[in-house]
Amino acid sequence: MRCEDVFLAGTGRWLPPVRTVADAVADGSCTARAVAGTQMTGATVSADLAAPQMAALAVREAVARAFVDPDTVDRLLYADVYYQGHDMWAPASYVQREALGARASAVELRQMSNGGMAALELAAVELDAARRPTTVVVAAGDRFCLPGIDRWASDPGTVFGDGAAALVLSSTTGFARLRSVVTVADPGLEGMHRGLDAFGPAPFSAREPLDVKTCQRAYLSTVPVAQAVTRTASGQRRAVERALAEAGVEFGDVDWFLVPHFGRRRLDAVYLEAFGIPVERTTWSWFRSVGHLGAADQFAGLDRLAQDGSLRAGQRVLLVGAGAGFTWSAAVVEVLDEPWWSGSVPVAAH
Repeated sequence: MRCEDVFLAGTGRWLPPVRTVADAVADGSCTARAVAGTQMTGATVSADLAAPQMAALAVREAVARAFVDPDTVDRLLYADVYYQGHDMWAPASYVQREALGARASAVELRQMSNGGMAALELAAVELDAARRPTTVVVAAGDRFCLPGIDRWASDPGTVFGDGAAALVLSSTTGFARLRSVVTVADPGLEGMHRGLDAFGPAPFSAREPLDVKTCQRAYLSTVPVAQAVTRTASGQRRAVERALAEAGVEFGDVDWFLVPHFGRRRLDAVYLEAFGIPVERTTWSWFRSVGHLGAADQFAGLDRLAQDGSLRAGQRVLLVGAGAGFTWSAAVVEVLDEPWWSGSVPVAAH
């Protein structure tokens, strides 16, 4: 969809300290083989805070930077991938209570790693249709840990990091404008993360910790590998091409590319080489020490660019996301003014 009156008014993130790959290998938390080819140097690891707690901190920072009264926020869309700390519970409502007032309605979204981008699209629909000044906060947060997930080995080619990030979207004003956001889906690939296991009665009934590779191998025993690869590449390309067309922007006009925080081998194959993206126009040099933040990669990356002084008026940023299911999203953001907090220190310095 092409967006008209959707502005980015504030960004925020909260990331715990980095645990280096070298330290993890030294103490036996992971093997060198498990991270071979990723070129990751570390991952943010939360020793105590759960995902919704980190998300509340990120939302507070984003709202403060947007100069928005928390009690005037109309809606919170909270995306997550993994366990949020309690069973049969509403983590979005916790984030709302901790970071916003009672007026906002809070909704949890789960579209796996594309959840943050899905939240962005739903927020854009609401803001474009608003008949009065409206503010929507989109946030994402996760903590990946044992016994359910081995951050170093559960998904070969990806190292998982803990943390949260948030954006404040406004129908009236902001430092940047959302020009377009598009999502493409192919549910025929849903089985890639389910495999051939029977449906279980409780989490991790099939195996613990999570083993993505086993599910993928089982799925690919029923579907030609070339077909699956073609379909996944096609979905991401269609999302990118449509988002650029809706925004009236050429690929060569994009200044920054915010891509999923994959390890380098996967990043090269899926994005850098496939689209011809120069690595220096991504946040790779930063996120290789952070890891894949589930649904929060794009929001955290945008906050990083805003905070470190990389964003300039007139620049265009392409946000790209993908999630099991499969869905692929892309969004074009145009920077109107340098964020006022550029050069400041975020709640967490990573």
